[in-house]
Amino acid sequence: MKIVDNIRDKEFHINNRRYLGSKERLLTFIDTVVKENTHNIKSVADIFAGTGVVADMFASEGKSIIVNDILHSNQIIYETFFGTQKYDRHKINEALEKINNITNYGDHYLEKVYGNKYFSKSNANKIGSARQWVEDNGDNFNDRERAILITSILYGADKVANTVGHYDAYRKKMDSFQKVSFRMPCINNYQNTHIYMADANKLVRNIKADLVYIDPPYNSRQYVDTYHVLENIADWNEPEVKGIARKSVDRKDRRSQYNLVKAPQAFEDLITHINSKYILVSFNNMAQKGAGRSNSKISHDEIIDTLSKRGKVRVFDQNFIPFTTGKTSIKNHKELLYLVNID
Repeated sequence: MKIVDNIRDKEFHINNRRYLGSKERLLTFIDTVVKENTHNIKSVADIFAGTGVVADMFASEGKSIIVNDILHSNQIIYETFFGTQKYDRHKINEALEKINNITNYGDHYLEKVYGNKYFSKSNANKIGSARQWVEDNGDNFNDRERAILITSILYGADKVANTVGHYDAYRKKMDSFQKVSFRMPCINNYQNTHIYMADANKLVRNIKADLVYIDPPYNSRQYVDTYHVLENIADWNEPEVKGIARKSVDRKDRRSQYNLVKAPQAFEDLITHINSKYILVSFNNMAQKGAGRSNSKISHDEIIDTLSKRGKVRVFDQNFIPFTTGKTSIKNHKELLYLVNID
């Protein structure tokens, strides 16, 4: 059956994905702090952008945006939602109809490595077939159009993944049998945006913005490990995978120093080299509240000490329920925002 049903025809939005540390539920908090405590913000740099929802919020307000993340899958998603290259919507819709009806295309790599693990066999077959078709027909699309198609595959795959929202492990019992579908993203066509896939500490030495928003990974959960399946789909170079979690052998180029014991030193280097009027830092104050991997590598006092070297620091808080593996009960938890008016 061709892609004509109501579910598949609906567009998806940038926030329609599962992601550790997503600030989707904190957007009003962030927006309020900025509007009530800063002046004349025309440009914002989101240098650990993750899902991109914070950058999207500021872009929707007409601000110039710099958006950056070290993961390739996120960079492709940013090209879709923040890119400025023109695209042919009719051509994209025709391609989506094609990949929604394709199976058994290519060498079945995804089915072999993730079938009956992260995805049902049939979904793995369809996701892999769609991704291979885009790869083989890439010359028919410009860079933005290709990014849109891969983004559709990434969001479609994430929606039916046999996980609890990340890819450190899959459910022992396959319980995700919803058929995968690939839809058109809802694109706002922002014009004043710049997209990077870079080490944030290196990037800040070469950019300038009125406000730099910082939300680094504070604990030991490396995002390239947590989202290795989506990275594999984005890269599409069919690496060898090992272990129960089926992770690719080499992921070192996308590991963050903020997940390591040297995170405080990395944070100080980052803050020292920022060129902006304001710095806004999000902090999930796990301290020693959760399981070992969830506990923060940077303390509240270290953040205050580092930020104070650049200007006056104000701290805002909001109650927030953090992600846990289900083994830990965390009470009285707050999300903190540190705002620095640079001297």
